[in-house]
Amino acid sequence: MTMINVRRTWIAVAIALATVLPNAAEEQASPLVTDVGIDRSALPAAVDTVDGVTPLFRDGRVFIAGQPSQGALTTLHGLGVTAVVNLRTPAEMEDRQRVPYDEAAAVAALGMEYVRIPLGGDEHPYTPEAVDRLAEVLTDHRGPVLVHCTVGWRASYLWVAYLIREQGFVLADALARGKAMALSPDPLEGLLGRPLVVVYDGEPSP
Repeated sequence: MTMINVRRTWIAVAIALATVLPNAAEEQASPLVTDVGIDRSALPAAVDTVDGVTPLFRDGRVFIAGQPSQGALTTLHGLGVTAVVNLRTPAEMEDRQRVPYDEAAAVAALGMEYVRIPLGGDEHPYTPEAVDRLAEVLTDHRGPVLVHCTVGWRASYLWVAYLIREQGFVLADALARGKAMALSPDPLEGLLGRPLVVVYDGEPSP
Protein backbone atom coordinates (compact mmCIF):
# COMPACT_ATOMS: atom_id res chain seq x y z
CA MET A 1 0.00 0.00 0.00
CA THR A 2 1.47 3.36 -0.97
CA MET A 3 1.43 5.85 1.88
CA ILE A 4 1.24 9.59 1.22
CA ASN A 5 1.59 12.33 3.80
CA VAL A 6 -1.29 14.62 2.92
CA ARG A 7 -2.16 17.81 4.77
CA ARG A 8 -5.72 18.53 3.86
CA THR A 9 -8.50 20.37 5.64
CA TRP A 10 -10.38 17.31 6.86
CA ILE A 11 -7.19 15.87 8.33
CA ALA A 12 -6.11 19.17 9.86
CA VAL A 13 -9.39 19.41 11.77
CA ALA A 14 -8.69 16.41 13.98
CA ILE A 15 -5.03 17.31 14.43
CA ALA A 16 -5.91 20.90 15.31
CA LEU A 17 -8.37 19.69 17.93
CA ALA A 18 -5.75 17.34 19.36
CA THR A 19 -2.81 19.76 19.37
CA VAL A 20 -1.57 18.79 22.81
CA LEU A 21 -0.72 15.15 22.25
CA PRO A 22 1.19 12.53 24.25
CA ASN A 23 4.39 11.17 22.78
CA ALA A 24 4.56 7.59 21.54
CA ALA A 25 5.67 6.26 24.91
CA GLU A 26 2.74 7.95 26.63
CA GLU A 27 -0.07 7.00 24.26
CA GLN A 28 -1.72 4.75 26.80
CA ALA A 29 -4.79 5.68 28.86
CA SER A 30 -3.82 6.64 32.41
CA PRO A 31 -5.62 5.24 35.47
CA LEU A 32 -7.38 8.62 35.81
CA VAL A 33 -8.89 8.57 32.34
CA THR A 34 -12.67 8.88 32.29
CA ASP A 35 -14.34 5.55 31.55
CA VAL A 36 -16.48 6.00 28.44
CA GLY A 37 -17.18 2.29 28.02
CA ILE A 38 -15.39 1.81 24.70
CA ASP A 39 -14.76 -1.69 23.38
CA ARG A 40 -11.47 -1.23 21.55
CA SER A 41 -11.91 -4.51 19.74
CA ALA A 42 -15.05 -3.26 17.95
CA LEU A 43 -15.83 -0.18 15.88
CA PRO A 44 -18.69 2.19 16.75
CA ALA A 45 -22.11 0.72 16.03
CA ALA A 46 -24.84 2.32 13.94
CA VAL A 47 -28.11 2.81 15.82
CA ASP A 48 -31.27 2.51 13.74
CA THR A 49 -33.87 2.34 16.50
CA VAL A 50 -34.25 6.09 17.06
CA ASP A 51 -36.49 7.95 14.62
CA GLY A 52 -35.71 11.56 13.77
CA VAL A 53 -31.92 11.54 13.75
CA THR A 54 -29.54 10.51 10.96
CA PRO A 55 -26.87 9.34 11.26
CA LEU A 56 -26.66 7.96 14.77
CA PHE A 57 -23.77 5.91 16.12
CA ARG A 58 -22.80 4.69 19.55
CA ASP A 59 -19.24 4.28 20.79
CA GLY A 60 -19.24 3.13 24.38
CA ARG A 61 -21.62 5.42 26.23
CA VAL A 62 -21.37 8.25 23.71
CA PHE A 63 -23.82 8.80 20.88
CA ILE A 64 -22.44 10.60 17.79
CA ALA A 65 -25.16 12.06 15.58
CA GLY A 66 -26.52 14.49 13.10
CA GLN A 67 -29.23 16.99 14.03
CA PRO A 68 -31.88 15.28 16.20
CA SER A 69 -35.56 16.09 16.03
CA GLN A 70 -37.43 16.98 19.20
CA GLY A 71 -38.90 13.49 19.23
CA ALA A 72 -35.46 11.94 18.89
CA LEU A 73 -34.30 13.85 21.96
CA THR A 74 -37.18 12.37 23.93
CA THR A 75 -36.26 8.87 22.78
CA LEU A 76 -32.58 9.36 23.58
CA HIS A 77 -33.49 10.64 27.01
CA GLY A 78 -35.42 7.41 27.48
CA LEU A 79 -32.21 5.54 26.60
CA GLY A 80 -30.46 7.23 29.49
CA VAL A 81 -28.86 10.26 27.86
CA THR A 82 -28.23 12.95 30.48
CA ALA A 83 -26.38 15.58 28.43
CA VAL A 84 -26.59 16.92 24.88
CA VAL A 85 -23.49 18.49 23.34
CA ASN A 86 -24.33 20.64 20.32
CA LEU A 87 -21.50 21.57 17.93
CA ARG A 88 -23.61 23.66 15.55
CA THR A 89 -23.11 27.43 15.49
CA PRO A 90 -25.67 29.90 16.89
CA ALA A 91 -26.53 31.04 13.37
CA GLU A 92 -27.37 27.47 12.38
CA MET A 93 -29.53 26.87 15.44
CA GLU A 94 -31.45 30.14 15.04
CA ASP A 95 -32.52 29.20 11.50
CA ARG A 96 -35.99 27.72 12.03
CA GLN A 97 -36.03 26.26 8.52
CA ARG A 98 -33.04 24.15 9.50
CA VAL A 99 -34.02 23.49 13.11
CA PRO A 100 -37.77 23.98 13.57
CA TYR A 101 -37.75 23.97 17.39
CA ASP A 102 -35.82 25.43 20.33
CA GLU A 103 -33.35 22.65 21.10
CA ALA A 104 -32.01 24.21 24.29
CA ALA A 105 -35.53 24.52 25.71
CA ALA A 106 -36.45 20.98 24.66
CA VAL A 107 -33.35 19.53 26.31
CA ALA A 108 -33.98 21.52 29.50
CA ALA A 109 -37.60 20.36 29.61
CA LEU A 110 -36.37 16.76 29.58
CA GLY A 111 -34.04 17.43 32.49
CA MET A 112 -30.82 16.99 30.52
CA GLU A 113 -27.83 19.32 30.49
CA TYR A 114 -27.37 21.31 27.28
CA VAL A 115 -23.78 22.14 26.30
CA ARG A 116 -22.82 24.31 23.35
CA ILE A 117 -19.41 23.83 21.74
CA PRO A 118 -19.91 25.62 18.41
CA LEU A 119 -17.45 24.62 15.70
CA GLY A 120 -17.23 26.04 12.19
CA GLY A 121 -16.25 29.30 10.51
CA ASP A 122 -13.85 32.03 11.59
CA GLU A 123 -15.86 32.84 14.72
CA HIS A 124 -15.83 29.25 15.97
CA PRO A 125 -12.50 27.63 15.01
CA TYR A 126 -11.43 24.09 15.78
CA THR A 127 -9.23 24.33 18.88
CA PRO A 128 -8.05 22.03 21.70
CA GLU A 129 -10.40 23.90 24.04
CA ALA A 130 -13.30 22.11 22.36
CA VAL A 131 -11.77 18.78 23.37
CA ASP A 132 -11.24 20.07 26.90
CA ARG A 133 -14.91 21.02 27.18
CA LEU A 134 -16.10 17.65 25.89
CA ALA A 135 -13.79 15.91 28.35
CA GLU A 136 -15.37 17.93 31.18
CA VAL A 137 -18.86 16.89 30.12
CA LEU A 138 -17.92 13.22 29.95
CA THR A 139 -16.30 13.42 33.37
CA ASP A 140 -19.35 15.11 34.89
CA HIS A 141 -21.87 12.75 33.28
CA ARG A 142 -21.29 9.06 33.90
CA GLY A 143 -24.21 7.95 31.75
CA PRO A 144 -24.83 8.20 28.00
CA VAL A 145 -24.08 11.53 26.32
CA LEU A 146 -25.20 12.76 22.89
CA VAL A 147 -22.74 14.74 20.73
CA HIS A 148 -24.25 16.12 17.54
CA CYS A 149 -23.80 18.56 14.69
CA THR A 150 -25.66 18.63 11.36
CA VAL A 151 -24.69 15.32 9.74
CA GLY A 152 -22.27 13.88 12.29
CA TRP A 153 -19.10 15.14 10.55
CA ARG A 154 -17.98 17.66 13.16
CA ALA A 155 -19.10 15.35 15.96
CA SER A 156 -17.01 12.50 14.54
CA TYR A 157 -13.90 14.69 14.31
CA LEU A 158 -14.31 15.98 17.86
CA TRP A 159 -14.71 12.40 19.05
CA VAL A 160 -11.55 11.34 17.20
CA ALA A 161 -9.60 14.17 18.83
CA TYR A 162 -11.03 13.27 22.23
CA LEU A 163 -9.97 9.64 21.83
CA ILE A 164 -6.41 10.74 21.05
CA ARG A 165 -6.13 13.40 23.73
CA GLU A 166 -8.05 11.81 26.57
CA GLN A 167 -8.21 8.06 25.91
CA GLY A 168 -4.69 7.34 24.67
CA PHE A 169 -5.64 6.22 21.16
CA VAL A 170 -2.99 6.40 18.45
CA LEU A 171 -3.96 8.56 15.47
CA ALA A 172 -4.63 5.70 13.05
CA ASP A 173 -6.90 3.81 15.46
CA ALA A 174 -8.87 6.93 16.38
CA LEU A 175 -9.35 7.86 12.73
CA ALA A 176 -10.57 4.34 11.98
CA ARG A 177 -13.35 4.84 14.52
CA GLY A 178 -14.23 8.18 12.96
CA LYS A 179 -14.35 6.69 9.48
CA ALA A 180 -16.73 4.03 10.79
CA MET A 181 -19.09 6.88 11.65
CA ALA A 182 -19.37 10.10 9.63
CA LEU A 183 -15.90 10.87 8.32
CA SER A 184 -16.05 10.69 4.54
CA PRO A 185 -13.10 9.34 2.51
CA ASP A 186 -10.76 11.93 1.06
CA PRO A 187 -11.74 12.45 -2.61
CA LEU A 188 -8.05 12.22 -3.54
CA GLU A 189 -8.09 8.53 -2.71
CA GLY A 190 -10.62 7.91 -5.44
CA LEU A 191 -9.08 10.33 -7.89
CA LEU A 192 -5.59 8.90 -7.46
CA GLY A 193 -6.69 5.31 -6.97
CA ARG A 194 -4.34 5.10 -3.99
CA PRO A 195 -5.01 5.05 -0.23
CA LEU A 196 -3.81 7.98 1.87
CA VAL A 197 -2.31 7.68 5.34
CA VAL A 198 -2.34 10.52 7.85
CA VAL A 199 0.72 11.31 9.94
CA TYR A 200 1.47 14.21 12.29
CA ASP A 201 3.23 17.19 10.75
CA GLY A 202 6.98 16.74 11.07
CA GLU A 203 6.84 12.97 11.54
CA PRO A 204 8.28 10.67 8.87
CA SER A 205 5.87 8.54 6.88
CA PRO A 206 5.65 5.00 8.28
